[in-house]
Amino acid sequence: MDTWKKRTKAVHSGIRRSQYNEVSEAIFLTQGFVYDTAEDAEARFIKAGADEFIYARYGNPTVAMFEDRIAALEGAEDGFATASGMAAVNGALTSMLKAGDHVVSARALFGSCLYILEEILPRYGVEVTFVDGTDLAAWEAAIRPDTKVVFFESISNPTLEVIDIAAVSRFAHAVDAIVMVDNVFATPVFSNALEQGADVVVYSATKHIDGQGRALGGVILGTREFIRGTLEPYMKHTGGSMSPFTAWMMLKGLETIDLRVRAQAATAQYLAEQLEADGKLANVIYPGLASHPQYALNMAQMQAGGTVLAIDAGSQKAAFALLNALEIWTISNNLGDAKSIATHPATTTHQRLTPETKAILGITPGLIRMSVGLEDPDDLLADLRAAIAHL
Repeated sequence: MDTWKKRTKAVHSGIRRSQYNEVSEAIFLTQGFVYDTAEDAEARFIKAGADEFIYARYGNPTVAMFEDRIAALEGAEDGFATASGMAAVNGALTSMLKAGDHVVSARALFGSCLYILEEILPRYGVEVTFVDGTDLAAWEAAIRPDTKVVFFESISNPTLEVIDIAAVSRFAHAVDAIVMVDNVFATPVFSNALEQGADVVVYSATKHIDGQGRALGGVILGTREFIRGTLEPYMKHTGGSMSPFTAWMMLKGLETIDLRVRAQAATAQYLAEQLEADGKLANVIYPGLASHPQYALNMAQMQAGGTVLAIDAGSQKAAFALLNALEIWTISNNLGDAKSIATHPATTTHQRLTPETKAILGITPGLIRMSVGLEDPDDLLADLRAAIAHL
């Protein structure tokens, strides 16, 4: 199994078959488990074995299959599946922080991640310093001897800044800080974050892992010591675990993730190139374009531009006109879906930010985040061009 490539791991890793030897993974819809004797129950509560379970909030065979499979795909020792992507971010951070700790974070983050770092952690005495994630000197200056955690999105939402994982990890590890990477835009298909220095990787499994708009989910990946020693006790007592049915859907999603994501990324590259060549938009942002400020870094880190691009229509009025003229693209706030989705971050996912903060982050009134789906690339391009003609 260690020699398998990602596509094989995404189909076969982690399988646990029942006595019936089913082909498709079984869904174990139970909240509890039976012990043969009172002594067995006592022993399991002291220390459950690798394939022993106590209560669904602590673990479940279907959930364990998903955890094992995504860990194998990512190259992690272990993983813990959560109820949502934000449960993963919050659980990973909160489980390892206490009052007096210091966190350094990139300032360009998804709105809910910013809320945790700006609003929740400081309530409990955690100090957070924000930096321009693309400025390595800023990272080096902000990381202190007492820094406990460094946090960033490998590709930021929604402005697609690319962070140098290896360089930031070197600064953090020099003071024994933990590097935690939100890796949603990189996807498990293109990710090499752990090899590049990250200690903990989190995903919203809602996005590319499910990739079909069916369920919320998240996952935290790292060393077995961190997952089972630090994270699991926190998660099992605070209730952020994934349901078995969701885990089964995520397992099915992993079987096709490589094919889906590579097709989506190829279409995103095509659209970005065509829209940039058309020259009718104020800006086209895509890490796979040579015009992107971190193009070389991005290609070195993940060898592809990903499934998301951003375009700037020039103003909110123009952005709304473009969005309302689209026929194939769906206006929603998800990403990584089989359906192509367009989002106006300034008025939706990042609406709570002040105008000044939006300006600093590059979230302009005309910015539209475009998550590329599995439709025909020429149909998507024609739809965009027709909508742009309304500007």
